[in-house]
Amino acid sequence: MDKYRLNRFLSADGRCLDVAIDHGFFGEASFLTSIENMERAVRAVVEAAPDAIQLAVGQARLLQSLPGRKPALVLRTDIANVYGKQLPERLFSVVIDDAVEQAVRLDAACLCVNLFDLEDAPDVHEQCVRNIAALKPAADRYGMPLMVEPLVMKRGGSGYGVNGDKEKIRTLVRQAVELGADVVKADPTDDLNDYHEVIEVAAPVPVLVRGGGKVSDEEVLRRTHAVLEQGAKGIVYGRNIIQHENPPAMTRALMAVVHEGASPEEAARLLGSAT
Repeated sequence: MDKYRLNRFLSADGRCLDVAIDHGFFGEASFLTSIENMERAVRAVVEAAPDAIQLAVGQARLLQSLPGRKPALVLRTDIANVYGKQLPERLFSVVIDDAVEQAVRLDAACLCVNLFDLEDAPDVHEQCVRNIAALKPAADRYGMPLMVEPLVMKRGGSGYGVNGDKEKIRTLVRQAVELGADVVKADPTDDLNDYHEVIEVAAPVPVLVRGGGKVSDEEVLRRTHAVLEQGAKGIVYGRNIIQHENPPAMTRALMAVVHEGASPEEAARLLGSAT
């Protein structure tokens, strides 16, 4: 089935900058930094006109109630408790009820759901597979695009961290595609020059690259340019935009990289002139 909502999510050039502001869904206090006031955070990002904004069901109205043209809504559908520094005894990933119908009522352009591969937590992976398997037919029935977020994570000194192992990422990305993803949101590999191999196993499904934790401006612009050069169709960044000292300026700089082919140096100059 054709999913015309993708035309609102991906721009005419087939690329997308999706700003994730759904972090409060995960019950981790540190994720609330800079988004304590959600209305202000959403308005600041809307001002910079990214392609999409990713929100949970309880905050989607902050975007959709704004008049006039605005970024497309990506609706986060699942809650997980795997991000804390102190992990609970029981880990889970649970999808909201009637996720697709809620997305339709909210005029969303896309759904987002996790596919975790957590070290020593196979039960969570099984939950994610079941979540996606249940969402897929409902999403197809309503013509709602499904973005699957395959995340390979390893235990560190405090909780889980990103595992940039190329083979593990490729394997999980391919599973996301086999489960029916219309779009894949995946982590960068440790060596960014390998990222074309992730694109290859996902093809023809477009791959957007996840931003993860906050890094320097130089690093985020360099990484963005590198993954686009390797064939990624865009990015889904949260903390590297919403925790920036000037979120609209960072959004506009990243939009220049994604849609205008700006180099990291050119984007940095754009960012510098706005601060």
